[in-house]
Amino acid sequence: MKILILGAGQVGGTLAESLAQEAFDITLVDIDPERLHELGMRLDIQTIEGSASHPDVLRRAGADDAEMLIAVTSSDEINMVACQVCYSMFRTPMKIARIRSSAYLAKEGFFHKNHMPIDRLINPEAVVTSQIHELLSHPGALDVADFADGRVQLVAMRAVHGGPLVGQALSFLREDMPNADTRVAAIFRRGQSIVPRGNTVIEADDEVFFIAAREHIANVMDELQRAEQPYRRVIIAGGGNIGAKLASEIEKEYAVKLIELRSSRAKTLADQLHQAVVIQGNATDRELLLEENIEQCDAFCALTDDDEVNIMSSLMAKRLGVRHVITLISKPAYVDLVQGGEIDVAISPQQATTGSVLSHVRKADVARVHSLRRGAAEAMEAIAHGDVSNSNVVGRKIHELKLPAGVTIGAVVRGNEVLIAHDNVIIATDDHVILFMVDKTKVTAVERLFQVSMNFI
Repeated sequence: MKILILGAGQVGGTLAESLAQEAFDITLVDIDPERLHELGMRLDIQTIEGSASHPDVLRRAGADDAEMLIAVTSSDEINMVACQVCYSMFRTPMKIARIRSSAYLAKEGFFHKNHMPIDRLINPEAVVTSQIHELLSHPGALDVADFADGRVQLVAMRAVHGGPLVGQALSFLREDMPNADTRVAAIFRRGQSIVPRGNTVIEADDEVFFIAAREHIANVMDELQRAEQPYRRVIIAGGGNIGAKLASEIEKEYAVKLIELRSSRAKTLADQLHQAVVIQGNATDRELLLEENIEQCDAFCALTDDDEVNIMSSLMAKRLGVRHVITLISKPAYVDLVQGGEIDVAISPQQATTGSVLSHVRKADVARVHSLRRGAAEAMEAIAHGDVSNSNVVGRKIHELKLPAGVTIGAVVRGNEVLIAHDNVIIATDDHVILFMVDKTKVTAVERLFQVSMNFI
């Protein structure tokens, strides 16, 4: 598949790297020659310097025969114009654009081929806000991913010393919770993946990914960690798009304080928010954090647009006694550096955006994709089609499927019914199958498994 990516910033660069690893034909367009040179030397991609919305630049980039356009420049307007040009002049089949402004997103029906021909919208801020909201709703979780319209959740947790399951085999999990069915999809121990089996023993500090129906998630989490009290008090550092949106979403659920450095922005937010308390100040100011009783805070969310400020304020908050720290980090190199130490969860906006794009480039019928562990692993919701005569999955028990190494099935959703993927579960037509891949190089093999043969109509 030939894909044009417009914009070589953090989001565009991460997308280019992720898709190039899967052998897609990628052309990256940007006005910054140095950034293009850096990415071109490191990745197996083509680069074109120029304005992303200009027809001649798009033609040089190969828009004539591109199958997909992903416009993720920093300008909503350039992204929209580029999609319009590709629709009108090049008839590009799939056009995806990053749109950040709520002024555009609020116009119902605006993004339609008769007005603004964009097939899929992506909004990194909305994706990240939703991710943080889920983390706050699941105290102690490292990652939370929804599938099948929220009926199934994949949750990552770190097994702690003294946790009920530490030192126990996975088979004990089913015995201990007969009324809450679950499956461990993957275990990462000291950075290496372990294939989960019934006799696998959980060790302290293991990163455990498990899948269950939404209503059973809390019970399973209690098995891996001591029961965490729900969060009640949340401090947000940074009143930009993400911080303001998060505060607006959660201010009715939690006691929220938002710290914003800029005086004018703090006043604007104070007018917009109804219950959250807005404080004008520096989130790295130790005295300010103490004045706001940081030691009584359950969760600290560092969401400024400066990685260094986010890291420093998070470390300070943790050392001053906050229970849980969630830190927004744009530079991928920083994420692995800080997560798992004093910072509990590091969130990358680029990886969150990558997951929302990947479902549109998969060859099988894929409803949802979540990029996990900084893009190294992936969870996919694939839809089974066909019948036993033309499908490799329909009509077969899970233990009969020829799954690639490192790929596990966590659950099967059939209508409103959630079936945890035990060996004797039989896949039926239109089932939504939730898979976990510890190695993204197995994606192509999984796609082939779910594609029906040519005689399928």
